[in-house]
Amino acid sequence: MFVSISGLDIVLSLNQITKFYGRIRALHKLSFDVPKGSVFGILGPNGSGKTTLLGIIMDVLKATEGSFLWFDQAPSAAQRKQIGTLLETPNFYHYLSGERNLRIAAAIRERGMDDIDRVLHLVRLNERRNSRFNTYSLGMKQRLAIASCLLGNPTVLVFDEPTNGLDPAGIAEIRQLIRDLAGEGKTIILASHLLDEVEKVCTHVAILQKGELLTAGRVDQVLVDETLVEVGAADLQRLEGLIRGMNGIREVKRHEQVLQIFFNNGTMDLSSVNQFCFDHGVVLNHLQLRRRSLESKFIELTNNISN
Repeated sequence: MFVSISGLDIVLSLNQITKFYGRIRALHKLSFDVPKGSVFGILGPNGSGKTTLLGIIMDVLKATEGSFLWFDQAPSAAQRKQIGTLLETPNFYHYLSGERNLRIAAAIRERGMDDIDRVLHLVRLNERRNSRFNTYSLGMKQRLAIASCLLGNPTVLVFDEPTNGLDPAGIAEIRQLIRDLAGEGKTIILASHLLDEVEKVCTHVAILQKGELLTAGRVDQVLVDETLVEVGAADLQRLEGLIRGMNGIREVKRHEQVLQIFFNNGTMDLSSVNQFCFDHGVVLNHLQLRRRSLESKFIELTNNISN
């Protein structure tokens, strides 16, 4: 499956990425594009291949098959200098200050020594710059890790589960920081198993399940609340055949003793559904408009792939 985003500058392009660990297939022919300036979420349950994919695009792991391009070029050390990564929490020194830890990180990376003041202000740690790392909250520690990624002012940021393990306050801090970074025009790629996180901070999303790409695109198109119509009648089989013949029907599903109708363009007026059935000799004993939550849609998407 290939998902391309036409009309946009592409920062990262994946082409048929496949990864095996021995006989175990972790990724299967993943192909999609990440547009410049987007906050691109790679969403999926634990074990769906998100971390493996990030490892491949950062050259920590090698793909078994397939290829990828950064900035329309084959990956290189020079390109990686334009990318800040947080694939795991850095090994900061607990008894050193936040600023001192950043100076060590800048020296190791050979870049960003003159950037420390800027990144500390950006992650809102300037007032605690001289505090020891072991006095920081979990949210502050994660913000310092992101500050380390920002040294040298990279144009692309890659985060793996950036809010994992944080309390609600810490989660809110990191989400706001991601929004602020996106507002500066940076392209952000983040992996998450949290639907709520992707919905709130991402502009684009690719949904993975068991190493396969289920769908990808703009969040406001892929993850959108849907309304559906539930109908029932004494002869459910006859009703189903009739409903499938209606214009504008995208999908009909049986759910317990009713049918759930999904329409191509939003939903249809209940009275129109009732009149259509009555005109064709079927009297409804159940007719209700329901809203399907994003959570139920995500669960349905990730459960539709065969076990």
